[in-house]
Amino acid sequence: MTDRLTVNEIYLSLQGESTCAGLPCIFIRLTACNLRCSYCDTAYAFSAGSEMSLEAIQSEVRRLAVPFCHGTQGMRLPLVELTGGEPLLQTNSIPLMKWLCEEGFTVLLETSGTLDIAPVDPRVRRIVDLKCPSSGESARNRWENLRHLRGTDEIKFVIGTWEDYAWARHKIAEHQLAEICPLLFSWVSPLEPHQQDRSLKKMPAGQRSISRRELAGQIIADALPVRFQLQLHKFIWPPDQRGV
Repeated sequence: MTDRLTVNEIYLSLQGESTCAGLPCIFIRLTACNLRCSYCDTAYAFSAGSEMSLEAIQSEVRRLAVPFCHGTQGMRLPLVELTGGEPLLQTNSIPLMKWLCEEGFTVLLETSGTLDIAPVDPRVRRIVDLKCPSSGESARNRWENLRHLRGTDEIKFVIGTWEDYAWARHKIAEHQLAEICPLLFSWVSPLEPHQQDRSLKKMPAGQRSISRRELAGQIIADALPVRFQLQLHKFIWPPDQRGV
């Protein structure tokens, strides 16, 4: 096994999603994905990227974290997130996450939920998608992952339609997900025309779009134990801007 990963980009920004939204975060976006969700806004990471050694990635993370080291305690930047694409497609993401934990970083993993999360270092906070119907990929959910989740992990439902909402509400009740870890309802931001990659799945016929206001209102009406979230970075910068 080589000690390399194919990396699309590494950058410092603010965390735009999850329970850590708003905190400074170093993002390591890895190349390749096994899904083609209808709403995907990072299709540019499906194939574009450059090989980097684990040592080079570690060096770049250290460099970006320097301004956040303060005082005698050497306090580090709060967060480092592996995202994609799908990070778990590359096996060397596992030792990279372990190293980041050893270095004292709080590590987040953004994963589609279609691959086994069991090998991930237990110190990593795993943000696991459950793909709703409008994604076109809901048949790919790996339900076995639920038994590996802990209270420090998070489950994310990306909601774009009323059918997504009903499906997610049912799955929360069926699997008693609120007793496992925090639940996120993330509203689908419309894609810019140039983001609509031809390889993406089509939304299944008959789906009815839900607005962010309708989604927020329905969560309140149903008293769901979930955290409503928008992609914060898309309200700070242009919604299609990279490296933020």
